[in-house]
Amino acid sequence: MPRYLTQDWLDEMCSMAEAQPDRPNASARIQYHVTGAPEGDIDYYWIYENGRIAEAKCGELSDPDFTVTLSYEDSSKIQQGELEPNAAFMQGRMKVTGQLAKMMALMPITSSSEYKALQEKLRTITTY
Repeated sequence: MPRYLTQDWLDEMCSMAEAQPDRPNASARIQYHVTGAPEGDIDYYWIYENGRIAEAKCGELSDPDFTVTLSYEDSSKIQQGELEPNAAFMQGRMKVTGQLAKMMALMPITSSSEYKALQEKLRTITTY
């Protein structure tokens, strides 16, 4: 079972996400910065193309559309279904810099039944 926020975990997520529906114009380059993880701060990124995760890697993206910063605790709670991403953003627990309009355009994806099913499936194979 892959450990949360490792490259193995990101690779598994990408593989599982291949079946996500096409969502034209839902494309963005997202940088994540997770603070306070057991191994220290973690940087990773996702590249969405038409609503699908086309690439997910550990490290930094040179030209993200926006950057999401949150604590490891909140990131883990989101992944485990204990905290809604939209709620974390609205409560200020998730900070976003860059093109907020791009982020807002992607938010409905996190509420979709397909995305929630993907997250549930990913939870079953993730070690925290």
